[in-house]
Amino acid sequence: MTAPAPGYTEEEKAAVYRAIHERRDMRHFLPLPLDPQLLRRLLDAAHAAPSVGLTQPWRLIRITQWPLRERIHALVEQERQASAAALGARGEEFLRLKVQGIYDCGELLVAAVQDGGSREVFGRRLLPLEMDLASVACAIQNLWLAARAEGIGLGWVSMFDPQALAALLRLPAQVRPIAVLCLGHVAEFYPAPMLALERWRQPRPLSELVCDDVWPEAPPQ
Repeated sequence: MTAPAPGYTEEEKAAVYRAIHERRDMRHFLPLPLDPQLLRRLLDAAHAAPSVGLTQPWRLIRITQWPLRERIHALVEQERQASAAALGARGEEFLRLKVQGIYDCGELLVAAVQDGGSREVFGRRLLPLEMDLASVACAIQNLWLAARAEGIGLGWVSMFDPQALAALLRLPAQVRPIAVLCLGHVAEFYPAPMLALERWRQPRPLSELVCDDVWPEAPPQ
């Protein structure tokens, strides 16, 4: 019988789990640049993510022009106001939340997904869009964890009209933006998720989200 592959040392494992549990969706940044070599390490980490069928559908657009940041900020602000209106009674409470750090972060990235189309069948024949999105999410998570290990904050901004952002960045029809990523130095990391600290929503326990074999509320057969 072949012996199981060895794991990491206890110290190495502790570092991995620490990055996972101390990762935060950051909104407050210091207006400091990122070292180019550090940025390259973080992008390499994102690019090392798994993808269904090795399709690597992620595309990362680095925003280097300040006027472009301003226009992305305007798109986010437009959707922030629309979200507040849709929230009804909680709208004013929502508007008091800080939902992005576009003007403050050292680097601004847009994560996009490129549709593999009918050419890519391996592992995605029946769920092509879902598998593409899952693969890009893995790349974002890799970037997030590597950033946390480096002491760098990352904030995922999802409030924007995807068609308007695609037009702004001149994306082809088969490429869709799914996240604006604020990346940069922070004074400190939040001790808990910001939405929990702001009492917007509390995390649910693991026991509510894991079940065995069949859906817990499924009718008996």
